[in-house]
Amino acid sequence: MEYTGRRCLGDCGSLGRPCGRACVRNAQEWGDFLSRRVDGRRVRLVRPGDTERPTWAVYERGGHLGTVHARPDGDGVWHVQEVGEQCDNLDDAIRMLRRPPVWLRQRQQVGRWAHALLADPSMLILDVQIAGLGTEAWAVQIAALNSQGRALVNELLNPCRPIAAEASRLHGITDAHVARAPCFGDLLPELRSVVTGRRCVAYNARFDKGVLDRELERFQGSALPGRASLRPRCWEDALGPASVARGMWLADRALYRRHRPGGGYDATEKCRGLLRRLHELARAA
Repeated sequence: MEYTGRRCLGDCGSLGRPCGRACVRNAQEWGDFLSRRVDGRRVRLVRPGDTERPTWAVYERGGHLGTVHARPDGDGVWHVQEVGEQCDNLDDAIRMLRRPPVWLRQRQQVGRWAHALLADPSMLILDVQIAGLGTEAWAVQIAALNSQGRALVNELLNPCRPIAAEASRLHGITDAHVARAPCFGDLLPELRSVVTGRRCVAYNARFDKGVLDRELERFQGSALPGRASLRPRCWEDALGPASVARGMWLADRALYRRHRPGGGYDATEKCRGLLRRLHELARAA
C-alpha cells in the first residue's frame, strides 16, 4: 500500500488533517507492507511475519536500512533499533537509518569541538530575543552566560518600536514589560565589556550577530564601524554541529537536517539549554 497520510490522532500539530509525518499513534492502523517517500527517495516497510507488533524492516533501493518500532501504547516515539535512538516521527527515524558511513567520525569531531569550547575560559553563550522580523528585528532581551552557567548579562530592552504580536506570542515580552527598560545604548557599555575578547557561541550565530550589528548601527551610526564593534574574539555557530550530532540525513540535499533546540524563548533559558547541549555533545568526544 502507499501511505499518503491518515487522519492524525497524535500531537504532531496537524489537528485532524492528514499527517505527513507518520505519527506513532497512526502506526497501529497500518498493514504489513507499505511504501513511503522520504526526502525524494522511496522506502518500503515490511512487517516481519512472526509478529503483529508495529515493527517494520525498512528497505531502500533493494538494500536493508534497518528496523523501526512504534509504541503507540508506550512512550509515543519511534525506536530505531540499529542506532539505539528514538524520535517522534517515522520520517526522522528513516533519516537516522540513512546516516552516511562517516557520521560516527563526524559526531566525534563535534564532540571534540564542544569539549574545547567548554574548556575555553573565554567562551560566552549568547542569545537575543527580538521585537519583530526583518527590519523590525530589534533586541528586546539579551542574555550571556559563561561556561559555568553564570549569567553575565540578562536584560530586557526597550526596542523603541512596538513589539509585534507574533513575537510576543513566542517570548511573552510585551510593550508593557519593556516600557521602563533601558534601550540598547544604555546596555552597550556593559555588553561591550562582557563580549570583548570572548569566543561567542549561539544557535544560528549569524542571526544574533546580525541583530547586534543593526542595533550598533542604529545607536552609533553606520559611519563608525570601528567604534561600533563589540570586539569579540570570534563567533561560533552551534546549529551546524548540533545538527551533525543529531544525524537526520536529508537524502535529497545530501546534508543533515537543521536541529533546533526545544523549549521556550526566554534568552537566559536558551543559553542554559545550549550549555546543556554542549555538555551532551562533549560526551561524544
